[in-house]
Amino acid sequence: MAVETTERHDPAIRLDAADVVLAPRGSLLRRLLHDRLAMTGLFLVSLFALAAVFAPLLAPYDPSAVDATNRLEGSSWSHLLGTDQLGRDTFSRLLFGARWSLGTAVAATAIIITIGVVVGTVSGYYGGRLDTVLMRVVDVLLAFPSLVLYLAIVGTLGPGLKNVMIALVVITWDEYARVVRGLVLALRERGFVRASLALGARDGRLMVRHVLPNVVPPVVVLASIQTGRLILVLAALGFFGLGVTPPTPEWGSMINQSRLFLQTSPALMIWPGLAISLTVIGLNLLGDGLRDVLDPRSSRSEAAR
Repeated sequence: MAVETTERHDPAIRLDAADVVLAPRGSLLRRLLHDRLAMTGLFLVSLFALAAVFAPLLAPYDPSAVDATNRLEGSSWSHLLGTDQLGRDTFSRLLFGARWSLGTAVAATAIIITIGVVVGTVSGYYGGRLDTVLMRVVDVLLAFPSLVLYLAIVGTLGPGLKNVMIALVVITWDEYARVVRGLVLALRERGFVRASLALGARDGRLMVRHVLPNVVPPVVVLASIQTGRLILVLAALGFFGLGVTPPTPEWGSMINQSRLFLQTSPALMIWPGLAISLTVIGLNLLGDGLRDVLDPRSSRSEAAR
């Protein structure tokens, strides 16, 4: 399992000030529906999201129920994906694991976006000493490998969902703040913003009505791609024993608990690993599709043809 530790900026999510132009919603939706890769990503993400939401209805067994008489069974009609070393149903644990892995990543992303957008908007709009202080904090966070910081925070606070969420939020908000700040700096000099200021619009109303709507599309693209990275981080922390505590089913911890049985029952590691890979691939494909749809230069190039 590989997690990016040295480089925290993906060139695929590089955004320019020219990108903050909103196209008609109908046109965006049509372009997205015609993007096969984006639709494939949306299908994969929707599949695992539905599995997480309806896990109590879809799971044939209690994911924590131990059955010592059926340990390490293979696939069968009674256990579709077999059982683990304690006789627990693997399919049920995968479904409930989606709630913790995907659900935690989505919840953390929502909090991270809120903090990053607020900090980036305030920093870019007001500038001055406030901007300097906030961006120096961002620079300090970006100077360290992210995985080292995750391990340091969770290792200090202890394993558990709450501490994992704290680590994800504390370390990841800076990337959103940096992107949003750059967009706001460009928007601040645009004619419609200057016109609103000349007409006496207050700062709060100006940011909510004119600045934030143009910041949202790039942030959505960034979030769709970064959520996949958070899932990988959660899996890595679970694999190291720093994620949610057993017997809670979580994909990373499932891989960790199954590694001793790799030679005799490799499927125990394959299924959660496959779930992680497909979810991250789906989010990346969806993010790439959204980036292409929301990029006005792509729209102009198609119109030119």
